[in-house]
Amino acid sequence: MNDNNLLASGSIVRLLIKFSVPSIISLVLNAVYNMVDQIFIGQGVGYLGNGATNVIVPMMQLAIAFALLFGDGTANYMNIKMGLGDKKMAARGMASGIVGALGSGLIITMVYNIFLEPLCWLFGATELTIGYSLEYGRIVSLGMVFSVFCGATMSIIRADGSPFYAMMGMVTGCVVNLVGDPLAIFVLDLGVAGAAWATVAGMAVNSLINAYYLVCKTRSVRLEKKFFMDCFPHLFQIAKSGLSSFFTQIAIVVVVAVQNNVLVYYGAKSSYGAEIPMTSLGVTMKVFTLIQCAVTGLVTGAQPIFSFNYGCGLYDRVKKTFYYVLAVTIVITGLATVVFQFAPMAVVSIFGSSDPLYNRFSVICLRIFLMFLVLDGVQMAASYFLQSVARPVKASVLVVLRQIVIQIPLVLFLPKFFGVEGVLYSGPSSAFFVGILSILFLLSERKTLAGQKKCKA
Repeated sequence: MNDNNLLASGSIVRLLIKFSVPSIISLVLNAVYNMVDQIFIGQGVGYLGNGATNVIVPMMQLAIAFALLFGDGTANYMNIKMGLGDKKMAARGMASGIVGALGSGLIITMVYNIFLEPLCWLFGATELTIGYSLEYGRIVSLGMVFSVFCGATMSIIRADGSPFYAMMGMVTGCVVNLVGDPLAIFVLDLGVAGAAWATVAGMAVNSLINAYYLVCKTRSVRLEKKFFMDCFPHLFQIAKSGLSSFFTQIAIVVVVAVQNNVLVYYGAKSSYGAEIPMTSLGVTMKVFTLIQCAVTGLVTGAQPIFSFNYGCGLYDRVKKTFYYVLAVTIVITGLATVVFQFAPMAVVSIFGSSDPLYNRFSVICLRIFLMFLVLDGVQMAASYFLQSVARPVKASVLVVLRQIVIQIPLVLFLPKFFGVEGVLYSGPSSAFFVGILSILFLLSERKTLAGQKKCKA
């Protein structure tokens, strides 16, 4: 039985294991990949080094935004076309996504190299962290084209029916980074520059592995040179399909930039100082990203099942798949919430600081900011699901509300009354409201799918 037949009639649990488990591993490793630098920099340089990497995080998130725009957009486009039996259009979509990822990656690399210092100040650098930020950022910016390419092609390779290969590419890049960080920081004594070179090396290796697959090993479709020459008419449709993922990351960029600057301003007026609150929330966001990647891996792994069956009109399978995904999402975020509420110091200590003020604020940060993590998980699952069944507007609304419309005003408003800790309450407040709206959207979509089934009968 081929992959398309399996998507339409195979066991949903087995399909989720086949597609989602490698996807979860890949994206969690990607989160670990990004956390490794902070762990080793925290141990080898201190929390000021971690504060400097937090300044660069929004720039890296912007690169990921374009990777998801073309990666998730291409994956959705390909699977819907394959569900309709149009493999040639699926191949054209794959070629278009590759061109979009490479083009945007090159542009981002050039922009970062030209405007690095003003971007660092924009994203919350202080007099104590700007040196480290520029040292780390100059090197990492050289690897942005690799970051966009390997992020986008990971989704494309999964959509082509090879989730294990996508996972192994990410694993290999992560291993290169894991080995390179301690070697560069502790053995070669290169500090934050060593961590940056290890990150770029890992992304480059991952990109080469993914490029080999696209040239030599595609399964469901066959790439031809003419598809690359005639790719631009398909880019708009692909980008439209990836808008929710794109807005999720863009929103994170905006929120982190605002949070960093507000934390620096109000932190300087508190006993913690300017750098500790920004660094602590940066660590919390890294931990949150780890959980986010687990949920995102689950849902993006399920995306071929959603999109293919939606394209075939098998709406009961679409709904049943989402019920499984939602249940696992609640388990993941629920267990993480227990750890963050009852053993936060076990998490904080991984990032290596003995400063009591830093430890105190970091514990407070984890407990408050991630208080409603379960509802955040529901929103993430809902956004990716709606995107997979051709509801990009609803998916984007959830993301924009969560990160921009609600959270940013709260970040600016609450500290006026609660000081630097007011920034932390913006997280659970926006998670609560958008989590409830996500549930309402899902109930509405359930009725819509039920109606479509009756029309087909």
